[in-house]
Amino acid sequence: MSEVTVRRATPDDAVDVAAMVREIAAHEDQAAHVHVTDEQWHALLARPEVIVLLAERGGRAVGYVSSVRQLHLWTGGDVLNLDDLYVRPGNRGAGTGHRLMAALAALAASGRLLIRWGVEVDNADAQRFYQRLGATLRPKILAFWPPSAYADLAAGQ
Repeated sequence: MSEVTVRRATPDDAVDVAAMVREIAAHEDQAAHVHVTDEQWHALLARPEVIVLLAERGGRAVGYVSSVRQLHLWTGGDVLNLDDLYVRPGNRGAGTGHRLMAALAALAASGRLLIRWGVEVDNADAQRFYQRLGATLRPKILAFWPPSAYADLAAGQ
C-alpha cells in the first residue's frame, strides 16, 4: 500500500471534497442537511479562511480535515474551528486521521492558534482518538438556531 500524503485542497479538488462531505454526512445520518454543490465547494476552497487538508494515497483522495480560521473575540486572535475529520472506509486504522490532525496542527502552530471542535457524545472512538492526541474534552451543549425558528422574533424585534 502506498504512502499517504497530505496537502491543502485547492478549488480543483472540489469534486473529491464534496463527495467525502456527502459520505460523512450519510455516515452520520445527516445527508439531508448537506446542500453545498461541487461548484460551491470550488468557490469555498478558494477562500483563504477555509482550510481543507486532503489525504491522498496513490493520487486518490482517502480523507480530509476541514476547518475555518475565525476571529476569537475574547482573545482578539484567530482560532481554527475544525468542522470534520473523515477517513474513507478501507483506509481507517492506518494512521491517516493522525496524519491529517498532525498537518492541521503544523498549520496552526506558526500562529499558535487554538484548534477547537465538537464531538458527538456517543462517539467514544473519536473521543479516545482525540484524547490520545492530547486534546481536552469537556462537555458543552451546542445550540442551533435555524432561520425558521428565529424568523418571528426577528420580524417582531
